[in-house]
Amino acid sequence: MASKLDIPLYGPSLNIVRRCGPPLSGVLETKFGCVATIDGVDFERDPRAAQQRRPTIDPEKRFAATLRGGVQVSVWRADLTNVLADAVVNAANEVLQHCGGLAQALSTAGGPQIQRESDDFVAKYGPLKTGDAVVLGAGSLPCKKIIHAVGPCLSRYPLTSDVSRAERLLEKVIISILDKVEKNQLQSVAIPAISSGLFHYPLPECATTIVTTVKRYYEKAHFPAHLPKEILLVNNDEPTVTEMERACRQILPNGNSSGKAKTSVAPVQLGNVLLTLKRGKIEEQQADVIVNTTSYQRDLRVGEISKALLEKAGGQMQEEIKKAPQKGHVITTKPYKLHCKEVFHTFCPSAAEQRNSSEILFRSVSDCLWQAAANYHKSIAFPAIGTGALGFSKKDSAQIMSKAVADFAQNIATKMDVHFVIFPSDNDTFKAFEEQMGSLKQKASHPGFTQAAGWSPSAVEHREGFHGGSVPTPQISLNGPSNEVTREADRWLSSLLFKFSGPVIIYNNFIQHFGEQEHLQLSRLIKGGLSIEEFFENGRAGLTVSGESVEDVVVTGLQVEAMLCHIQKEFAREEEGAMLQAMMTKNLPYERKTVDNSSPEFSKKLSTFKKNGLQILKVDKVENITLEKLFDQKKHQLCCTTSPRRMLQRIPAHFCEMVSHIGFHAEYAPPDEPLYGEGIYFASKVKKALEVWKVPKEGKEEYLYFVEAEVLTGSSAPGTAGLILPPALGTDPLTMYNSVSGGPDVSVVFSGYQALPTYIITCKMG
Repeated sequence: MASKLDIPLYGPSLNIVRRCGPPLSGVLETKFGCVATIDGVDFERDPRAAQQRRPTIDPEKRFAATLRGGVQVSVWRADLTNVLADAVVNAANEVLQHCGGLAQALSTAGGPQIQRESDDFVAKYGPLKTGDAVVLGAGSLPCKKIIHAVGPCLSRYPLTSDVSRAERLLEKVIISILDKVEKNQLQSVAIPAISSGLFHYPLPECATTIVTTVKRYYEKAHFPAHLPKEILLVNNDEPTVTEMERACRQILPNGNSSGKAKTSVAPVQLGNVLLTLKRGKIEEQQADVIVNTTSYQRDLRVGEISKALLEKAGGQMQEEIKKAPQKGHVITTKPYKLHCKEVFHTFCPSAAEQRNSSEILFRSVSDCLWQAAANYHKSIAFPAIGTGALGFSKKDSAQIMSKAVADFAQNIATKMDVHFVIFPSDNDTFKAFEEQMGSLKQKASHPGFTQAAGWSPSAVEHREGFHGGSVPTPQISLNGPSNEVTREADRWLSSLLFKFSGPVIIYNNFIQHFGEQEHLQLSRLIKGGLSIEEFFENGRAGLTVSGESVEDVVVTGLQVEAMLCHIQKEFAREEEGAMLQAMMTKNLPYERKTVDNSSPEFSKKLSTFKKNGLQILKVDKVENITLEKLFDQKKHQLCCTTSPRRMLQRIPAHFCEMVSHIGFHAEYAPPDEPLYGEGIYFASKVKKALEVWKVPKEGKEEYLYFVEAEVLTGSSAPGTAGLILPPALGTDPLTMYNSVSGGPDVSVVFSGYQALPTYIITCKMG
């Protein structure tokens, strides 16, 4: 049965979630199958994530020059997540894990598709090499593609010789990017200062190398090869922009700094409302709510905005709007393929149809705002309503919509981001709204423009569509498949978020799967007095994160957990591929079915566990046809004449799904003391299982998880510490025992296919 649990955030826990909310959500889903919803947290306060949700600077062109073939090179100070170019370049690591800096900002702004496509690429083709680039999808970013490019990484204080060697690699990655632009027929590409910042390439040398490489590339281009219209050198911090401009002026011919191309204007703060004007396509926006203006007949094929949204969302939205109830001037539907949580469809007559059309337009915008607040949404994107077929002048539309937002801002205590999104080529409409932004900015600075004092839900209940509510309390809501899973996730999460001293210690044998790329990632996490130490004791791998700042330690620990989740997913993907290949099948179906607690299956296990002080809460039956067939093949291969033994393994909560999916592996549940070898351990009795996998004396674990399995022990020899395979059966070293034992109640096998999971039993002490 599904379960929900809310975890309030305050103090250090709130700051930790602000800094790493998206990766944390991914870890909770991978480890526990819990969906985490984070409310009341303003991620913009994390400087590394400041780019993720709204532009914080006015896009500004600083320089432009034209190269051979008409290719323009320009320098911009802008937010790369909002640049209108065919492609943007991500400064990526070799394994395309986007968990920091610009990579995380782009991945978060573009949605989960970006990381998913990156994972799929690395799984299929392996990691990229330094100097390589790959073109993948852009998710919900306003560009068409992302070019993930791996630049050289230097030490914190590189020697001159180090920079000289890295220069060739930086040249190589810029050439790789420009090759991808040509191959994919892209008209424009936005490139940041790759390898500067976290990769420690000195900024002046970085700028010079990038600009020089771009210039040489097009000087040597063979016409009529495809040439882009513009190469945009885009960064959001002033020192980098200044260096890029300096390098261009020194290296490029006929440069000039005249003319600024605006894709947005500076946001205006109106009380708790942040109003942003920008160019873009409404169907590409990423906000909690996207507003559509449609016909009274609810036909989404009428009107340019409706048609664009319908094409992006899919036909299901048209089916839903025909039946959906109307509240005020708003009909709400699901987003389907749009990048929002809800779509508000509003109505307005043309300026010529009714004398009060301006009032209706005002009420339509106002109703959308108040309904968004009532539903606890934090952002809403409007198109320029009325400027098309409805016949409002651009100035009138801008004035009416701006007035509605200003009125809303003076009466709302919850924070809201409001976006006016103008079609990219509609310069007249953009100018009209820009003038209104200037007027609003003046009003906002006036002492009379203040948020209504003493605001409460009752003060605005009279507004149509708003039912009151308070400012959302900062919290994480965990939604899990069962109460036990949700509480397990809560226990793990709380042990990190409410940690007030000491290191973070992670036990996970998948740490042994860390390769060169993962260790490079770990080295990049070590900063500001942090240290990361790996250890291996008694067959168990672990990692300790230490430092003076508890917040830094926990954030780094969560980043390591994200790396481990990625490793585990890759391990499962590879193992699944091997299983599919072995069975020559196209899919690997498996299922966990909860056993009725009144059934004989449940009752039989109940008494056994109760004798050992354990209360069974749930029994899940594992059904995996592929594992059953592989188990039967292994039985035939080993020529086992004895029946499989029914045995137990105690396993951490976050490996229950993996064992159901791909069977047993030694990484899941290493014993406290591997006295009989480095294989996969099983115990024949509950009491023995509690000895092999000891419950901590401090009793930190609320739930215990046992996997019951059929185990092919076959011919067995006594085990000894350090064995990685069973000993030879006789003089032939290739003929080995099937397993080893640690007495009558412990068996160790060295192939996961020798054990078939049949039940997962969830218990608690007492």
